Amino acid sequence: MKRVANLFQKVCDEVISLDDSIRFAGISDKEGKLLAVSERQNLKPLLADEERAQYAITAATRQYTRLRWEYHLGRIHYASSRYERLARATIPVADMNSTLYYVLLLSFDPDIPNLHKLIMGTIIPKLRKWKKRLLLANMGTN
Repeated sequence: MKRVANLFQKVCDEVISLDDSIRFAGISDKEGKLLAVSERQNLKPLLADEERAQYAITAATRQYTRLRWEYHLGRIHYASSRYERLARATIPVADMNSTLYYVLLLSFDPDIPNLHKLIMGTIIPKLRKWKKRLLLANMGTN
């Protein structure tokens, strides 16, 4: 189990290092339980730990409901929101049958000009490299 936890932490740490505008990276399971988090160094979080946990539950629920529309709309890449104090994105980690296993939770500096390019060109390709291992971790094997 420790090996699986390390896998989640490695993914978060690697994602947070991809760009200076990334404030936070976390992975939750399909129910929204946070499995690992990584924050930019010297960052003052805007949410308390309990609020972050509540956000993870909400984000996982939203991702799950979005997946049901893939048959009609095509595969979802990510969902994002812009707030005054930050931008957020969620990326589902699902299998080919659109079964949700994990959600990558991200927050960015609010003035990020290239959010779509960063997610589609950098973060998602990096996540694809981890996807097989993440799906195997769900089955309890490595």
